[in-house]
Amino acid sequence: MATAMETRPQQKASSEAATEKKRWTLSDFDIGKPLGRGKFGHVYVAKEKRSNHVVALKVLFKSQLKQSQVEHQLRREVEIQSHLRHPNILRLYGYFYDQQRVYLILEYAAKGELYKELQKFKCFTERRSATYVASLARALIYCHGKHVIHRDIKPENLLIGSQGELKIADFGWSVHTFSRRRTMCGTLDYLPPEMVESLEHDASVDIWSLGILCYEFLYGAPPFEAEEHSDTYRRIRQVDLKFPSKPVVSAAAKDLISQMLVKDTSKRLPLHKLLEHPWIVQNADPSGVYRSG
Repeated sequence: MATAMETRPQQKASSEAATEKKRWTLSDFDIGKPLGRGKFGHVYVAKEKRSNHVVALKVLFKSQLKQSQVEHQLRREVEIQSHLRHPNILRLYGYFYDQQRVYLILEYAAKGELYKELQKFKCFTERRSATYVASLARALIYCHGKHVIHRDIKPENLLIGSQGELKIADFGWSVHTFSRRRTMCGTLDYLPPEMVESLEHDASVDIWSLGILCYEFLYGAPPFEAEEHSDTYRRIRQVDLKFPSKPVVSAAAKDLISQMLVKDTSKRLPLHKLLEHPWIVQNADPSGVYRSG
């Protein structure tokens, strides 16, 4: 599939017409049902006519991108995601555009949004949570090895593939980094103390977010959630971490979360150590695929 769906090379052509032929256009696809809608457009299931490959086509409106001043962010997202190859990262095969819209050709994740699954079940079992957390740790180790920080790991940015495998789908806040950064970005409940305090941050922000996600998988809500934003900020700054008595969660799971949600960035549990943690070893499916039942 990868070869069939790669962006067609823009080779130097002797005429404008010859160059034009090598680009994707909307007529290359049969458009199917809508999969979802976002701030800047819609996502549809689509079939590439020539190869019969099913993809997700994300349609973004240029006017809205310009109005929100995120064109640069989109370019960076495309540049980063199109170069990533990992089973737990959604593939971006290519893109094209017309006068009004930009189209991203993405891998189709047949089982949909993780966020909807979490809403349906309220919280996940330890087996399911550990399988997902281990998968994401492996994907983030891969990203960090390529000097990419994701910076916005949360249920809304994760999809489930046809086999039940988790995929990081949105790289809107990701950056290529060779130095520490200061931009505050991401989602409040998932922000680490260093971002809340506008301090420099590095790849360890993803360890924190993964810790928040693990907590939300097991308890059904992020740990520092509060009615007022100011209270959430305060709880994050103080790492006011509490474990409710219900649902019942194992001591090993709480230990893992406690080792990830640490204010001192240098003391957060490294992702390769996370994969060796007893809770992960005992609960995560080694295949990285969660199978119900």
